[in-house]
Amino acid sequence: MNALQHQTHQGLLTRVDADRVPHARMNAIIVPNGRPARYLEQAIELADQHDAHLLLMCSLRADASSAALMAKQAGVRVTAIDIDPNLLPPGLVPAFATDKLLRLSPFQRRVDTSFKRNLGLLIATLAGWERILFLDDDIVLPRLGDLGAAAGLLATHPVVGLANEGMPDNSVVCHALRDIGEAQDTFIGGGALAVGAEAFGSFFPNIYNEDWFFLLDEGRLRPSAVTGKAFQDDYDPYRDDKRARGEELGDTLAEGVFSLLDNGDSLAAADAKYWKAFLLERRRIISTTIDRVGEAPIHAAQKERMIVALKAAIGRSHLIKPELCVQYLKAWQTDCLRWWRHVDGYPRNLGIDGALAALGLAQLAQPGVDGRIRTRGGRRPTSARRAAWV
Repeated sequence: MNALQHQTHQGLLTRVDADRVPHARMNAIIVPNGRPARYLEQAIELADQHDAHLLLMCSLRADASSAALMAKQAGVRVTAIDIDPNLLPPGLVPAFATDKLLRLSPFQRRVDTSFKRNLGLLIATLAGWERILFLDDDIVLPRLGDLGAAAGLLATHPVVGLANEGMPDNSVVCHALRDIGEAQDTFIGGGALAVGAEAFGSFFPNIYNEDWFFLLDEGRLRPSAVTGKAFQDDYDPYRDDKRARGEELGDTLAEGVFSLLDNGDSLAAADAKYWKAFLLERRRIISTTIDRVGEAPIHAAQKERMIVALKAAIGRSHLIKPELCVQYLKAWQTDCLRWWRHVDGYPRNLGIDGALAALGLAQLAQPGVDGRIRTRGGRRPTSARRAAWV
């Protein structure tokens, strides 16, 4: 049995030159916003250049009022929502079996990125949008035209990723492999991901590498392309060993599943025997990396933080049992059907105002102050552009 973790999964993707693709218009840009409004400059510029609706899901250090005002001042159509569980109506996203499986365990993940993206998919479905872009607030597209290329590719591929050429979007373990000189590739991800209506029936589970699971369709990768460029801001993957612990289950599951796909297999091959072998290989990789970090010509302080993070990862790995991997994938398959039924139960083509009303979100919408709107080139916004929401 080939239960090896692979250095790259690029063979699963179709790579397309952005300069050779017929362009299309993106209906909306959806940002799971967790940073202050100044981090939204790129998303606002993209929305303005492409006449796309800007949907902002705000929490943590983000504030819907400030975010909406900044976008309105640029003449951009915007909907900004504070993602506060105490204010949002219940049942927007179904109770997932994967969440129940991990609840009150060391693997429970207390972040809201998946919830924000799933709510974005639901709003897009009700609104009648056909093409959306998920864009994180730490991502920059150096060529604005790449967004049109990604939108155009959605005619033939349900999902299209912008190639990340900035800070590699990897787990702590994969960053460490790269830092000791091993070949380590990246993959497309939710940070800059164009999605067509055909894929709105998929969902993001609340686990690390949730975007990899979103790409799957009945145990196989849905047709996926990569084009253009995106740059992610730098960050320190070793700053807090909690990061490595929080990633380990999702990284193990995703790497294990995608290694099967690389081999031409499907999810059906991911039985307990496979996971037992894969977990042994995963732990061997981490253990070997710890030894090599100790011998590498890396600054002492950096070396110490890397080793602490890797030990946290392998410690959490030893809590992962093959049976848990099998149970999680079965729960995920149940959730796929649950999400599809949830989305399918709503009406379509309601427009953004109708979508907010149908989801019980209209009461959170507060119109901005039109007199403070600044438009580019002196043009007045249309009524649709003035309809910004908080």
